[in-house]
Amino acid sequence: MLRYLMASFLFLLLLQSCSSNEKRLASSIYEIRDNDRSFLKEIHETDRLQTAPADYEPVKDELIKKWTYASPNESGEEVTGVAHALDTDDKVIALTFDACGNESGDGYDEELIEFLIEEEIPATLFINARWIDEHHDTFHDLANHELFAIENHGTEHLPLFVQQATVWGIEGTNHVSDVIDEVMINQQKIERLTGEPPQYFRSGTAHYDDIAVQVVNDLGLNVVNFDILGDAGATYSKTEVEHSLLQAEPGSIALLHMNKPESETAEGVKRAIPQLQENGYNFVHLDDYPLLTY
Repeated sequence: MLRYLMASFLFLLLLQSCSSNEKRLASSIYEIRDNDRSFLKEIHETDRLQTAPADYEPVKDELIKKWTYASPNESGEEVTGVAHALDTDDKVIALTFDACGNESGDGYDEELIEFLIEEEIPATLFINARWIDEHHDTFHDLANHELFAIENHGTEHLPLFVQQATVWGIEGTNHVSDVIDEVMINQQKIERLTGEPPQYFRSGTAHYDDIAVQVVNDLGLNVVNFDILGDAGATYSKTEVEHSLLQAEPGSIALLHMNKPESETAEGVKRAIPQLQENGYNFVHLDDYPLLTY
């Protein structure tokens, strides 16, 4: 190990002595590292944050003061302020795919993504922090592909509440502080890795209360759900996925999953897309149109 470090150090000195300026040296080092998959893995390993970074603590403190004593009036998927469709009469559909991670599924449906690429179908990918940690190279590739917009699917894949509640056996956040961390730890992870902050957030289970939604808005993100349940957590058969997608209307947002390759989601999508195109539909990103909210 010491011999390797010394060799690397001498190599960098050699580059520096041969370079006419420091900027060129920095560029060379970046190119070497960018091609080194083990280096990328090391970066991702050190990026597994367990606590909130200090740079949003002042905002967190202010939002805790603002919302701690507020009582929610609504909870569920169809909560005031949650977007469920694009506000347009154009024949467009926003396909969104969740990647949840851990016990919620940490696989990668390569068949599905390859189909979207081959057919040049744009899609929005809501990525959870745990999935990023398990698929650092794949995340890097997806984030750099022009067809895909990367958005925030939370840090621990939790329902978003300011009071204690459970959805499908998953205990949600139960304080304003927890809501902020669930959003912002992954928000800053994605921004560090891609250079772009996500604009949209979807919680684990897509359940919220109305106070949590307002907290997310105060953090600068829009909460986005769906009007087409595309695969019901990747449990639908290919026929059910196909049927669900064919119910789309102008401006629909479809929710599907890209983290369960053993499912029939890919086959259902491959069946439905050509039919939707024949019916005059195009596929868009969320930011191509205004959002329609509850």
